Amino acid sequence: MKYLLDTRTYLWFRSKPNLLPPSLLDLLTNSSFEVLISIVTPWELAFKTGIGKLNVTGLLVDLEKRELAAGFTFSPITPSQAIRSGLLPLHHRDPFDRLLAAQALDLQIPLISRDVIFDIYGVQRIWN
Repeated sequence: MKYLLDTRTYLWFRSKPNLLPPSLLDLLTNSSFEVLISIVTPWELAFKTGIGKLNVTGLLVDLEKRELAAGFTFSPITPSQAIRSGLLPLHHRDPFDRLLAAQALDLQIPLISRDVIFDIYGVQRIWN
């Protein structure tokens, strides 16, 4: 089974794993599941670090190398996903979350996120 990882979930997984339900920790560390990290995630983390909303510079160092070695796969944003994110109803204005929603919908895979805003878009979301 494939899953897409929300940015906040990724951040908690790497910095505060105790905030994640044990079943999600098991999923994220089980090699029988394919967990995708959207290219949105490093972009959002770097952007928010750059504007002072986050301080995760250490997490960004060697992020790609570390996550590939851990068995994660990076998922690029396709033109159709970018277009879909822009055409989604304006229930939510965060462009990063809109891209994650469009990507999960396009790939038809669940998004691992505690953020219920994704439900409005019909994204299959898991958080338990």
